[in-house]
Amino acid sequence: MSNIAEHYTYRVHWSPEDDLFVGTVAELPSLSWLAADPSEAFAGIHRVARETVSDLEADGGPVPSALADREYSGKFMVRVPPEVHRQLVIEAAEQNVSLNRLAASRLVRA
Repeated sequence: MSNIAEHYTYRVHWSPEDDLFVGTVAELPSLSWLAADPSEAFAGIHRVARETVSDLEADGGPVPSALADREYSGKFMVRVPPEVHRQLVIEAAEQNVSLNRLAASRLVRA
């Protein structure tokens, strides 16, 4: 059986504080791996994630599903202060678009 960690979301970035590259995995945020080389940071975090998933499975613990494998509706709610809401409605009206379209276009550009 394939290890779910193969589908997880990995990131490698430079840490000025550590003076090293840091590998992380979004589905297991408590894990990280430090290395002098970015490919070593990726290999390290990937290995640790696979081992962690194997350990969780062996212990009968919950194993996080991969973000990439989840279903998404395309809807989510964002709460903003009333004055921000008002300003966005005004901007949407001035652009002759819906508030939803204005917000979506801003999120895509972000």
